Amino acid sequence: MKVTVAIATAGRREVLSETLEFLHKNIRDIDEIVICPARENDVDRALLFECFPNARIVTGDIGSSPQRNAIMDVVETDLVLFLDDDFLPADDYIEETRRLFQSDPGIIAATGHVIRDGIIGPGLSTAEGIEVLEGLGPNDAGGPDEIYNVYGCNMIIRVDLARQNNIRFDENLPLYAWQEDLDFSRQLAPFGRIVIAPRLRGVHLGTKRSGRSPGKRLGYSQIANPIYLATKGTLSWRRAVRLISRNIASNAVKCARPEPWIDRRGRLWGNVIALGDLLLRRLDTRRVLDFE
Repeated sequence: MKVTVAIATAGRREVLSETLEFLHKNIRDIDEIVICPARENDVDRALLFECFPNARIVTGDIGSSPQRNAIMDVVETDLVLFLDDDFLPADDYIEETRRLFQSDPGIIAATGHVIRDGIIGPGLSTAEGIEVLEGLGPNDAGGPDEIYNVYGCNMIIRVDLARQNNIRFDENLPLYAWQEDLDFSRQLAPFGRIVIAPRLRGVHLGTKRSGRSPGKRLGYSQIANPIYLATKGTLSWRRAVRLISRNIASNAVKCARPEPWIDRRGRLWGNVIALGDLLLRRLDTRRVLDFE
């Protein structure tokens, strides 16, 4: 099976460059690589084509969802592996991906086992991520288990099935498109199995360098996006309420002594604005585009 490695990136040129160099040095069986930058300067073209002479750069509207859709529109392989620009796969990740999807035609989407995830802390450097991967032992993990949704930092999709059923990333989830991976997964769910595969191993650096939405924008999305998806039908209201409640509580409790790498006050203010918009019946996921 042919595999495309796809990366949608924004504002993190140095991070992307480090990841491309890592992939070039460590992953030998990439069939195709496609990059969709938010802006022209977000990718070092000279480095990209030095590492991958047959790479392609595509353009799309700014935002994770439209950028990923732009990639889906041009992919010609059996599978597309979406990686965040700060995700480092183990050297056998793609080999194991082929084996997984060839072994079970009923699997339509998969996500790997994130050995370390810097998103829940201050983040990891590329060197730290490589050190984690170098310390991995033999790949003797078991088989896949079904899950509710893939994790957007590393997710594999059967391209033809998504196209045949007109399944797209929802462009009403702007910018960082919080929960787009969940929405896409639930659109796919009626057509097959969505799994986590522990033999697909990698490290998500969770870099806190530029590129992610400011606190107020993310805080607004923490309310608006789950409500939008519940109304759409790709997220149950029970899960939406639980997700919203957890985020409001976390932002409120930690606001007094926030983590240095998280804008808790901004997130909480975004929560408040979204709740106000909900009461006024003008809640809109796209309103974050108006925030500074």
